[in-house]
Amino acid sequence: MGMTLTEKILAAHAGVKKVEPGENVWVDVDVLMTHDVCGPPTFGIFKKEFGENAKVWDPEKVVIIPDHYIFTKDVHANRNIDILRDFVREQNLPHYYDVGTERYKGVCHIALPEEGWTRPGEVLFGTDSHTCTAGAFGQFATGVGNTDAAYILGTGQLWVKVPETMRFEIEGKIPDCVMAKDIILNIIGDIGVDGAAYRTMEFAGSGIEAMTMEDRMTLCNMVIEAGGKNGVIAADATTEAYVQARTDKPYRIYQSDADAKFHSVRRYKAEELQPMLAMPHSPDNKAGVSEALNVKLDRAYIGSCTGGKYSDFWAAAQILKDHPVKVDTFVVPATTEIARQLQENSINGKSLLEIFKDAGARIGEPSCAACLGGPSDTFGRLNGAEVCISTTNRNFPGRMGSKSSQVYLASPYTVAASAITGKITDPRDYLA
Repeated sequence: MGMTLTEKILAAHAGVKKVEPGENVWVDVDVLMTHDVCGPPTFGIFKKEFGENAKVWDPEKVVIIPDHYIFTKDVHANRNIDILRDFVREQNLPHYYDVGTERYKGVCHIALPEEGWTRPGEVLFGTDSHTCTAGAFGQFATGVGNTDAAYILGTGQLWVKVPETMRFEIEGKIPDCVMAKDIILNIIGDIGVDGAAYRTMEFAGSGIEAMTMEDRMTLCNMVIEAGGKNGVIAADATTEAYVQARTDKPYRIYQSDADAKFHSVRRYKAEELQPMLAMPHSPDNKAGVSEALNVKLDRAYIGSCTGGKYSDFWAAAQILKDHPVKVDTFVVPATTEIARQLQENSINGKSLLEIFKDAGARIGEPSCAACLGGPSDTFGRLNGAEVCISTTNRNFPGRMGSKSSQVYLASPYTVAASAITGKITDPRDYLA
């Protein structure tokens, strides 16, 4: 019996020829990422367990990216940044993307690939549940708690239970009106928020192979919303072109064996896919957009690691370029690189940034912003009983701020179309 893609990566990093689901192995870690929310407690545990003068196992493999609570006057959030800076200075860590400097990037899950940290065949852990985004590059990437991260800091290893793999195959040409966000909302709705609990979600098929890297990142980003341990897509020429443009470090590509054993296989016909929603208050509360038309909205939000990539804004701009918004609309680029692209790239002679501003949208600094609620002065944060349609990844009560709000999750196409009308709207009404 062969192995799945995830099993092969874990076996290689455990130094063994074969692993099976349920088996526990020590794996060597290629990259550890942390940010301003979880970095301080991780560093505290590291010093407690390894000693005040202990050194991290490999400074070249530790990446620190503040992104969550950074553009705020909140003293506690600001103190977290001070702690990051102190630890970086003590440990002489070279890969710190500090806020307020030219190195600042923005949302960690998009900054990692932009900076060449997501390479096929590697093991990447991060102190954030959406670290699974990096599985789009054919690697094993998952979120860990502060204690596990502290152990990695000291040893470069982690004890991992090998997950079963659920395979999701999408065959055919995906309709032009359907985005990766629609597909993953559909899948999560089918299996539930615990349907992939501690399992790998592997995506394959001709529909996946035709996707850009950013589309693939959207799919893998939200596997955690189904309870998944990691998401993964086998690396191909598209992956290699992206990676090689950003790093010259070597990597190894793995594929699932033809006789690999999967927990389950679900198949989707691409032509049957349609624009989707996750209705309040759960990512698996799915509906086709046509099932929720005319729900009145108070605001629209385009941003986050899920929906704040360049292709997400390009999609939104296709609809907003000819229309003003009727509700408060917030646009938050995930990274400074994406913010630059919004200024430099245009449609019909007008930059994407100008399109959003002319439509009446408000532009935020590259960051997580309202996706995780944040301090009361966080840009775009829900402060009352608003009804919001958003490109973000979670719609639990209070996720984006106020617990009395309602959040509908959707693709950038659907969010943009809905911002124009002030009610949930089918993007096909605005797409030629």
